[in-house]
Amino acid sequence: MGCKHMVKVVKFGGSSLADANQFRKVADIIKSDPDRRYAVASAPGKRDSRDEKVTDMLLQCFRLACDKRDISGTFDKIAARYNGIIKDLGLDFSLDEDLEGIKVAISHHASRDYIASRGEYLNAKILANFLGYPFIDAEDCIFFDENGTLDSKKTDKKMSAVLSLHEYAVLPGFYGAMPNGTIRTFSRGGSDITGSIVAKAIGADLYENWTDVSGMLMADPRLIKDPLSIPEITYKELRELSYMGATVLHEDAIFPVRKAKIPINIRNTNDPAAPGTMIVDKASSNVVETVITGVAGKKGITSIHVEKDMMNSEVGFGRKVLEVLENHNISFEHLPSGIDTMSVLVSSAAIEECKGSITAEMVKAVDPDSITIMENLCLIAVVGRGMVSTEGVAARIFTALANAHINIRMIDQGSSELNIIVAVEEHDYQKTLEAIYHEFVK
Repeated sequence: MGCKHMVKVVKFGGSSLADANQFRKVADIIKSDPDRRYAVASAPGKRDSRDEKVTDMLLQCFRLACDKRDISGTFDKIAARYNGIIKDLGLDFSLDEDLEGIKVAISHHASRDYIASRGEYLNAKILANFLGYPFIDAEDCIFFDENGTLDSKKTDKKMSAVLSLHEYAVLPGFYGAMPNGTIRTFSRGGSDITGSIVAKAIGADLYENWTDVSGMLMADPRLIKDPLSIPEITYKELRELSYMGATVLHEDAIFPVRKAKIPINIRNTNDPAAPGTMIVDKASSNVVETVITGVAGKKGITSIHVEKDMMNSEVGFGRKVLEVLENHNISFEHLPSGIDTMSVLVSSAAIEECKGSITAEMVKAVDPDSITIMENLCLIAVVGRGMVSTEGVAARIFTALANAHINIRMIDQGSSELNIIVAVEEHDYQKTLEAIYHEFVK
């Protein structure tokens, strides 16, 4: 008996499939490893900063059609983009029939989701032809229920059955089908989710997500100069950082593979030799050279600070406060509390229209000694499994901020000890990120 081969699912983002040269890189990556069996394609992204994404042009066609205006100019640019890729690759292959059908559908007011999904559909057809692999349409094996929620059981069963018939295949990302057969898309960036669904259905050993960066970075490169890359991160750490907006991966894409304990490898199409970042269920070690895994932040936070003597002995106090927010359909970000104090941190945008109503209702609900609203805050999360086994991490964070003359308005540490969150004023946002990052990365 021979050795069992690994199965790898590979997803390529829009920048990885933006033109013929990028297609060649993608084909080289796939063909260099026979374990890379199933590829998920995004729509063509920007070739340079002045370029347009194909999906954006398709949505422009949708808007023009809705306004009963001519779509020809914009649609011709889309057709030229695909035909240019086919010509540059020297393929004996045509999308003319597909393109004509899509143009007619747009003119006859096809749904927004259908039109938006055609970028992936057409690009996956080209990639399949270029590789010589079968093309499997996502609408035949990814299903949503009547509410537009992914039907995981049905999808898993059908996807598994379809893929088992093919040793290699290419699928378009981003969409599936509703019960009535119409197309439904995931949110933007949803090709990540498709890749994850495919990996789970086939029981892949690894899900490689190829993009234009060499893995995840310890901090936002727009704010921190040349931050280090993260070699390995757990799903839990990723969840903490991505909640603060720091991720190169669609957040929903984590869950199918996390459930199946399939690792994700974030890789760079333009630098395939770079190892990228491994996202794993359990880390190979809790010893992290930098102690922290990453630091990220979120602006636009408001604190509602409630104070009342003997609050801790008043049964249901917290519930009553949160019920006021619930009645306004507002979720909270964090909930630090003391014996006689409770702070609720919420999105400033979410309470902008109803601040007065909320404070009045809280006064009525719990009769506090005082309620204070503090605006223009931001949250900074310091995340890392290495923090659990290292003494003095909190002290180092607070000393670094004190030395940078930053006033901390709130401190919150999760029970898992995986993160420490501080709230500071928005004008100190970048300074806080820099101070923490440079404390742990010399």
